[in-house]
Amino acid sequence: MIATLVDFYINVIALAAWISYKESNFITATIWILLLICFGSITTCVYIFIQFLKLSPKESLQDPVYRVLLRHESKGVEQKMKQSAVMSARIAFSVLGFLMLGTLIYTLLTDGSPFRKELLTPWVVATLIDFYINVVALSVWVAYKESSLISGFLWILLLICFGSMTTCAYVVKQLVQLTSQDPVYLILFNRGNRAENRYERT
Repeated sequence: MIATLVDFYINVIALAAWISYKESNFITATIWILLLICFGSITTCVYIFIQFLKLSPKESLQDPVYRVLLRHESKGVEQKMKQSAVMSARIAFSVLGFLMLGTLIYTLLTDGSPFRKELLTPWVVATLIDFYINVVALSVWVAYKESSLISGFLWILLLICFGSMTTCAYVVKQLVQLTSQDPVYLILFNRGNRAENRYERT
């Protein structure tokens, strides 16, 4: 059960990072993240649903996933870009990936195979359902980002099989493609939309 929870919450961290970027208000972001921690995929689904409801009819027709990922700034408010945290994010997600790998290896060595009937308690089943609903949200993002159907399919298959280790590997892969001057949020967008979201360097 511990390994399942670690796996679940590492994916929650990835989703929380997106929510913290997406929400311009710190209090709103904090509330959503707390709801995500407490209620998992229910919050993920509600949050994404609300983001789709916020789209104008025009935005709904023009790359809606991009529009949902994009942060909407209030008119007249200038967003000050802070120094990029690409390296910190690379390190953080690498550490999280290795944490999950270590947890998995430790659990396999001490508890054996996870495919035993006595482990399928109602709580474990509920946690797995919760986990895989979040995996669906992450899979949509991966499918949006990947230009090749084959690579998108392979990454999604890895997400399904290896969970948060794949999430971390994918995020680190995306971060490696950024320069240290780029804002971290550029990993959200596919290559076509990255160019229009780059900030001007001073």
